[in-house]
Amino acid sequence: MELQPVTRIAPSILSADFSRLGEEVRNVISAGADWIHFDVMDNHYVPNLTIGPMVCKAIRPCTDAPIDVHLMCEPVDDLIPQFAQAGANIISFHPEASRHVDRSLSLIRDNGCKAGLVLNPATPLSVLDHVMDRLDLILLMSVNPGFGGQSFIPTTLDKLRATRQRIDAWQEKTGNTILLEVDGGVKTDNIAQIYEAGADTFVAGSAIFGQQDYAAVIANMRKQIAGVRRS
Repeated sequence: MELQPVTRIAPSILSADFSRLGEEVRNVISAGADWIHFDVMDNHYVPNLTIGPMVCKAIRPCTDAPIDVHLMCEPVDDLIPQFAQAGANIISFHPEASRHVDRSLSLIRDNGCKAGLVLNPATPLSVLDHVMDRLDLILLMSVNPGFGGQSFIPTTLDKLRATRQRIDAWQEKTGNTILLEVDGGVKTDNIAQIYEAGADTFVAGSAIFGQQDYAAVIANMRKQIAGVRRS
């Protein structure tokens, strides 16, 4: 029997109750989440302003789960060591926000974190061509970055399939694994399609934090994924 690939649910605290953020982090991990997704917006690269390294440092003692930092900021290099020191485990950024993508990816790894690259809906996959050896994670945005609560862009499914083909070819060639994360509009009613298209890591904000029972939502997401058998 074919084994089901390992998957991860990463609730975005952008949709959490910030008046009790530490409690929210503990609760969502206790409810079965795998990672904490940490959205950083600068009101420059994207039209919103959210949270920085001090908040990351503040929630770090609340959980042993990986903190997955998504930098929607420009430039990124000065922030990378700050978030690494604040307790981030994974740091991802957008190629449009760095003048030297290879250098920024290397900087993340040099600071002891896993490195990821984030592709906006209109960012071509060709940006991956010469940096696959620097990547631990590829994050596809299924909405335009900047705000939570947006609807999933359907064409992301084709982009996921194409990215999965690249990752599988790379793994076959090198033996190195790259995770494929998706962020934006992920809900219980579409997570099976998203998984079938190739994603293995799922960011969900309002779909989890907007509900009363986090454990029930996460369990339902896993149930939907388990109902799919992909090659």
